[in-house]
Amino acid sequence: MTIRFLPFLKWFENYDLEDLRSDFVSGLTVALVLIPQSMAYAQLAGLPPYYGLYASFLPPMVAALFGSSRQLATGPVAVVSMMTAAALEPMAVSGSQGYIEYAILLALLVGIVQLGLGILHLGVIVNLLSHPVLVGFTNAAAIVIATSQLGKFLGVPVEKAPHHFETVWRTIQQALDYVYWPTIALGAGALGGMLFLRWLNPRLPYVLIAVAITTLISWTCNYGQDKVVSVKQIVCPELPSLITEFNRQLSTIEAFNQTRSVLKPEIQKIKKGESQPCSRCHPSRVLTPLSLIEENQEKNRQESQICIPTMGPRQILSLHLMAGVIDEFIADAKRKLVNLRAKLMEYEFVEVKEKDGSIRYYRRYKVPYGVQTDWHVWRIKAGNTPLSLDRLVLSGGGTVLGHVPKGLPGFSMPYWDLDVARKLLLPAFVISLVGFMEAISIAKVMAAKSGQRLDPNQELVGQGLANITGSFFQSYAVSGSFSRSAVNFQAGAKTGMSNIFASVVVVLVMLFLTPLLYYLPQSVLAAVIMMAVLGLINVKGVKHIFKVSTSDGIICIITFITTLAFAPHLDKGVMLGVILSLGVFFYRLMRPSIAVLSLWKDGHFRNARKFNLDTCKHLAIIRFDGPFFFANIGYLEDEVLRIVRAMPELKAIIFKCNGINIIDASGEEALELLVDRLRAAGFQVYFSGLKEQILEVLERSSLYRRIGPENIFPTVFKAVESIWPKIHEKVEEEECPLRRVVQKKVSDMEVQDSHSQEEWNGLM
Repeated sequence: MTIRFLPFLKWFENYDLEDLRSDFVSGLTVALVLIPQSMAYAQLAGLPPYYGLYASFLPPMVAALFGSSRQLATGPVAVVSMMTAAALEPMAVSGSQGYIEYAILLALLVGIVQLGLGILHLGVIVNLLSHPVLVGFTNAAAIVIATSQLGKFLGVPVEKAPHHFETVWRTIQQALDYVYWPTIALGAGALGGMLFLRWLNPRLPYVLIAVAITTLISWTCNYGQDKVVSVKQIVCPELPSLITEFNRQLSTIEAFNQTRSVLKPEIQKIKKGESQPCSRCHPSRVLTPLSLIEENQEKNRQESQICIPTMGPRQILSLHLMAGVIDEFIADAKRKLVNLRAKLMEYEFVEVKEKDGSIRYYRRYKVPYGVQTDWHVWRIKAGNTPLSLDRLVLSGGGTVLGHVPKGLPGFSMPYWDLDVARKLLLPAFVISLVGFMEAISIAKVMAAKSGQRLDPNQELVGQGLANITGSFFQSYAVSGSFSRSAVNFQAGAKTGMSNIFASVVVVLVMLFLTPLLYYLPQSVLAAVIMMAVLGLINVKGVKHIFKVSTSDGIICIITFITTLAFAPHLDKGVMLGVILSLGVFFYRLMRPSIAVLSLWKDGHFRNARKFNLDTCKHLAIIRFDGPFFFANIGYLEDEVLRIVRAMPELKAIIFKCNGINIIDASGEEALELLVDRLRAAGFQVYFSGLKEQILEVLERSSLYRRIGPENIFPTVFKAVESIWPKIHEKVEEEECPLRRVVQKKVSDMEVQDSHSQEEWNGLM
């Protein structure tokens, strides 16, 4: 029992110093890959890079302690990061405080879903993500994630479009106009270096080597060139008004968010009758979003509560409508903010030294004739914080990681809002399944190679606890990493202690080494992500799926195309793939294989149509493959009657039932009606190969007696041997396709069948 709740205790059975050394080396190796990857993935999720370090601190430890895989490396991963961004960007501005709070809440929800599935032993639900869906989704996600880094890789600031392909097109257009070549050189050099080092020796910490070298180059060459200037130094008449409007939209979004956060609890209070009227408010006054904003601002000044008088059902409905209007105002303000930021980032300035020695900045293509300039391009840095007219930051070089806070994340309760949680519940469920599928896939491979036992439900518990615990220490959603797990396994990890050592290294970096990360080029982080997702592209897997099943191959391609088309909303591709897979599955159940059999040259009964075999005119052998239940009884009846109508000289039917595993009440009733109908039409009806569980159902329902034990045979060979002579009495037939079966010895025939006579006697 103790081992069940504390599975990590198994690590220390026969654990020795050699195992400890292997785990330490593996943990150190994984940490060297984890640190740069985690920061890159955090940015992919729309978060500040140091939140990747927060997600690499406690979650890997907890997942290792309470999971079942000893080599699975948990932490930030590309697919989950991308899906996190897709879920949150419609709700808040990337990188803002609200966005960070929602990301932590999403991690909590993901953890709750995974923990619940694990505790209830519902790990089997991940089978909803069939292999074709997973392959199609993974290939598309890899392309989306890689191309999402083009802007950083090329050093081109581009505002995201509603659809990913539009963002890529904007990036290409912008890059054709101007790129900062040192950015491309560092990114391409890092990517090429990592590929070469991995080819040279996969065990080398190629990611850390590339990051260290490029960071050193960035520091020595002053790669990140930023200048703080006044807007008065920039010759651009419309710029001050644009900046003012940009700041106004930011403050509007913040004000509306505050109002919404106050309004929703008040609605709940009113419903419960807890809201009290105020003497300064007239009960009939009209509330509007703007009036609430004014009250909210007054509250901030006076620290008094917003007064919303006691209202009836109509007024409560008005408040609900107002909340919806506020959401629309926020969405409209975000759209305006995005357009303004894009316009500000499109400006390109060049520095000009005036005759009086002052420095001025002119538009790139509007420099006065005869003025001397070096034509070095400077751009406005516009993020999600207000811009200062007196201290405007211009970037004239590449973008570096910047300041990374020193120290460990503190304990804090995740932000909780029921309405937000409802909106995030479906994305949390999809992220839970997709993340766990990635984790369990590599865990199964490693378990097969190491001979260790893998428990999917226990792994769900470990992943769920990791996300729940991480959410209390400012972590966003994590999962098992395919690439880092492979590194961990190849480095010789013996137990989950390797993940503990990796987390300790991350802690040391956060405590003492964060200043070294300041000059890390963003293009190198983009290269790290591209390098990581290259291994996710699996063209051979798609070809193999088409070889096995054309329908599965089509589902794989549809999932692939849908994921690309709806990106960055990757969950839509997954959902469509799951729906198609379930649709095909139920279609196959509703239309199971029904075949008329005849004797082939090897002595087996085969599908007469498929093998182009002649059939007996008087005796039909019909094979069912699949369950016999409510969804397919109509199809089965129609097919049997169609076969009967096509054989005018038919006298008897043998139903070969080896493929029937399940029969429900509807199926039993339909079978009874079918037997009665065929017998009423003058046909003899026999059954062969009925399995034990089917016989038990027939016996309980009395259908067994109605069919007659003498009409039920253990094998189709025994049935044909017994029935054929009776059917062919007084029949002048030169040669029957089934005649050869009678000439065989019964013992020879029974060897070919799955049931022996002894087994049948046991069933009877």
